[in-house]
Amino acid sequence: MTSANLIGDHVELWLAINRAPGLGPARATALLERTACIDQLPGLGTSDLLSLGVPREAVDFLRAPDWPGVEQDLRWLEQPDHHLVTRADERYPERLKELHDAPVVLFVRGDWQALCRPQLAIVGSRNPTPAAAQTAREFASELAGQGITITSGLALGIDAAAHRGAISADGFTVGVLGHGPDQIYPGGHHDLAAQVVHQGALVTEFPVGEQPRAGNFPRRNRIISGLSVGVLVVEAALRSGSLITARFATEQGREVMAMPGSIHNPMARGCHALIRQGAKLVETAADILEEIAPGLSLTVTGQESGSEKVSGESFELDDDYRRLLELVSYDPTSVDSLVNRSGLTAQAVSSMLLQLELGGFVASVTSGLYTRTPRNQ
Repeated sequence: MTSANLIGDHVELWLAINRAPGLGPARATALLERTACIDQLPGLGTSDLLSLGVPREAVDFLRAPDWPGVEQDLRWLEQPDHHLVTRADERYPERLKELHDAPVVLFVRGDWQALCRPQLAIVGSRNPTPAAAQTAREFASELAGQGITITSGLALGIDAAAHRGAISADGFTVGVLGHGPDQIYPGGHHDLAAQVVHQGALVTEFPVGEQPRAGNFPRRNRIISGLSVGVLVVEAALRSGSLITARFATEQGREVMAMPGSIHNPMARGCHALIRQGAKLVETAADILEEIAPGLSLTVTGQESGSEKVSGESFELDDDYRRLLELVSYDPTSVDSLVNRSGLTAQAVSSMLLQLELGGFVASVTSGLYTRTPRNQ
């Protein structure tokens, strides 16, 4: 394959650039921004590339790319529901494109549109306490039911619980990989990966054949936070990789939230450190909605409640919401009481209460108790 072939086939050129050693996404982006069009790159000489800040190692590669490796990428792309999204593609997620080191290309398996939906990242320990794993799953399920795509890293522990929670609610979920798109790591997550593909997408910047190396996962983490409006850390030790994701989120201007835990649990210390540094302390899904709502347009997917779009103060109550609101007193009212009096399921009541709180109609005074607000007087 020669450079002349590339001028008529930019896909191959994008794939070659993505494989260039020593280039990296930040330098690749700078290179592409300083050339009028990607098809000009094959015509640039060694001195031209060096003058554009391309490292010598990458220059040598670009003069003689790894075409067999590119062919592997192309064969992967020939399979159903396998996609390549480049920085120049209109399908590229706008939120991710904001990053100075945004991936040059994205290999996507599943629904590429899942990458462009409003997302919340949920991350945490690979060896969580049972309570933390259950909490992650419940929060992911509840938030996915509100139309928020749950994004994580397909790892053991909290990541897997978050994906499964979104899947259980028939919501969308995105798994970001730290290796090539032709592999699944850990190996025991093949079934989970298939479910994620069915209800969202798997995505990676790494080319076909790239192994799950330790150095790949911090790069993976910046994509998890970069795709998302905010990052929720459920449980993490002080040296957890989840704190790297939180740091990326802070640098990227995303919201950072953390769940507190027992002072005797070493797996909670990372979350406590984040809270001391300014992360929002989260106890309920409503806390998360309050934090990220300005950047989202949420849709209720509730059961008996029907479907209603909400956005802060613009939320208009339909009959189901009005009937439920009438049952909420100005004194603390329990969710159990509302379930018994309304005849709705606990899931539907909880979903509707989240939307009523987001719209300013009720306030959560403590776990499981709600009051009406002055807005209703």
